[in-house]
Amino acid sequence: MLKTLLTASALTLALTAPQAHAEKIVFAIGGSPQSLQGQTARLFADRLQERLGDAHQVEYYDSAQLGDERQLVQKMRLGTVNLAAISSIMSSISDDFALFDLPFLVQDRDHLMKIDEQIVMTELAASAEARGLKVLSTWENGFRQITNNDRPINTPEDLKGLKIRTPQSEWRTLMFTQWGSNPTPMAFSELFVGLQTGVVDGQENPLTNIEGAKLNEVQKFLSITDHVYSPIWLVAGINGWNKLPAEVQAAIRETAREAQQWSLDEGERMDKDLLDAFAAAGMAVNHADKAAFMAASQPVYDRFAEQVGNGKQLVDKAIALGN
Repeated sequence: MLKTLLTASALTLALTAPQAHAEKIVFAIGGSPQSLQGQTARLFADRLQERLGDAHQVEYYDSAQLGDERQLVQKMRLGTVNLAAISSIMSSISDDFALFDLPFLVQDRDHLMKIDEQIVMTELAASAEARGLKVLSTWENGFRQITNNDRPINTPEDLKGLKIRTPQSEWRTLMFTQWGSNPTPMAFSELFVGLQTGVVDGQENPLTNIEGAKLNEVQKFLSITDHVYSPIWLVAGINGWNKLPAEVQAAIRETAREAQQWSLDEGERMDKDLLDAFAAAGMAVNHADKAAFMAASQPVYDRFAEQVGNGKQLVDKAIALGN
């Protein structure tokens, strides 16, 4: 009887030990769980946990619980966060990523995937790695649209005098300055209250982010501009990444690829559904004069070519991939 009890106890310890000593993988994002970013991240976290099993515990945090994107970058470099989804502030880490801040550069999602394969995962990823970050995958954030509480935005002239929240990106600030608005950088987690209290008049985001953060509840006008396609990158700190076992790295990469395709498909579907839903809920929707915005955007391209060492080559290559 005693031998049976000892055997059972040993078996129980053997089964529970891996969980008790599970290695943690901390993954965080700044976006809300309802946004496409949040849904993609949740899918990634769940599938990664399935792949890794009990030997590892994937701890997932959304809604800037561990800090905004700038803070997450610092925590990845320090090693307290393993993985994070980082969007527009990548251009403040490496100017090369400002390629995605150039207005009307990305034509559609097929064009995006060509840019991802031939530019992002080669030249841009190398640039990020030199600054301590490992780019693992490009996910959908989406084509950005403008909302505000004053008037429809048809041309750049309609933006004059409006305080438009932008991400903390010098390039997005430059773009909206060039278009005549008063750009106001602000963390996404602060945006709803900023719009609600009138600190800013409007903002620009993909429809999925607008819906995910309920920004439509505090905005009257939605102007379809498609002015920028914003990816979101799955990123790791290079030092922490190199310490992960090869099989864990492989599991992360494979899961990230699955999440990438899911996010692109879901983003395309949601764009169509949300546009109808916002209009039905009472938002005034208009389609802006893209040609007018393109004509006012040349100085942004000129600055990119001047300021980024290989800027003209990156632009030329990206445009050629769309042809």
